[in-house]
Amino acid sequence: MSHHRVDVKEAQFERVDESHKTSHISGFQKPEHPIIRSYLTTRLDRHRTINDKGKIWIDLDNSPHVPFFAPIIEELQRHGYSLVLTARDCSQVRELADLFHLNYKLIGRHSGKNKIRKMTGLFFRALQLLPTILREKPDLAVSHCSRAQIIVSASLGIPSLQMGDYEFATPWVFVRPTWSMCPAVIPDEVVPGCPKRILKYPGIKEDVYVPRFVPNPSIRPQLGLQEQDLVAIIRPPASEAHYHNSGSDELFEAVVKFLSQQPDVKLVVLPRNEKQAKYVKSHWPALFVNGKMRIPAHAVDGLNLIWYSDFVVSAGGTMNREAAALGVPVYSIFRGKIGAVDRYLSQTGRLVLVASVQDVQTKIQVARRIRPARPVSVDGIALKSIVEQIVAIMEAQNPIPKQTGMTTERNPRECETAGLAGQRFVE
Repeated sequence: MSHHRVDVKEAQFERVDESHKTSHISGFQKPEHPIIRSYLTTRLDRHRTINDKGKIWIDLDNSPHVPFFAPIIEELQRHGYSLVLTARDCSQVRELADLFHLNYKLIGRHSGKNKIRKMTGLFFRALQLLPTILREKPDLAVSHCSRAQIIVSASLGIPSLQMGDYEFATPWVFVRPTWSMCPAVIPDEVVPGCPKRILKYPGIKEDVYVPRFVPNPSIRPQLGLQEQDLVAIIRPPASEAHYHNSGSDELFEAVVKFLSQQPDVKLVVLPRNEKQAKYVKSHWPALFVNGKMRIPAHAVDGLNLIWYSDFVVSAGGTMNREAAALGVPVYSIFRGKIGAVDRYLSQTGRLVLVASVQDVQTKIQVARRIRPARPVSVDGIALKSIVEQIVAIMEAQNPIPKQTGMTTERNPRECETAGLAGQRFVE
């Protein structure tokens, strides 16, 4: 699959032509509040040393962001960058961050489904993040659709890179990230913001971390499952998300009814939060009593659980795409707008879209999967592409002075990516 890079010289904040005329693009201005102005002066005037490559702030806003960013964090640290990790107490973010041994600061929490509470909670979390970010003074903010991070970054004049893989997520009108990044299968015209600020990577988000997955067969015994059991993983809809469609709830109940009637199937439910777990337990108590259905008692490695299952039925995007990346049969009961990534997976036969109760009975194949010893190896190009583009942005923003008498040759790959972020800040 091809992908393209964007020369951010074309999207710089200040462009100077040969006649020394200056034109301003995007209206990205330094705030005038004294505290923020002092912060910016300190950050922008900071002199780099040979060993100081700069600091990157990553905000973990939702559960899928933890496995996604874990290898990115590792690679950026290997390149010599300092990392500041913040996390929102939402779904299983905290448990997964601990599982991946990430050094993070927990700031803020989920505010529920109510739109007013969501908006209030968003700005309150942005305020909660401010003291940490004012102290850490990062050079670049990176997230996967963290709105609170965008607010803080825009307020403090920190360049930001926002990643996303669902083009129908509600965009922000009054504040934009400096750059947007998404899978190459998503057309530029459906990505909010300036086309010159859109970066792409090959494959899908899950291709970033799936190549590092190592199966661990202990997962079945941990859940009280036998090797001969036919295991189905089911994931309820994101009922508190802004894109939630009640049709997904209807399909989820139809899936439980259909699969619970299959004699050999064991159901493992992965609720998104404690509220969903309580609902499932109270709605189908008999299935828990007879051992037909179970919920893991603690956060588990989702990839490992998927790998040792026979098929997956989910109303969530990430789990569906993880199963597709692992080559495990997967059925989507998501009834919101189908994004470009899911359409691509469906067209290539890696994902089955279930659109009705009738589809539940006719499309879901209840069959034991012939599981190979390991997943099919992929090249890891998605991770490499993302890291290279972040590094290119950082190198352009924070040039490191050369030591006297030393010359540094750059390889062709570095020369190619160096144009990514040829920007200056407007004083």
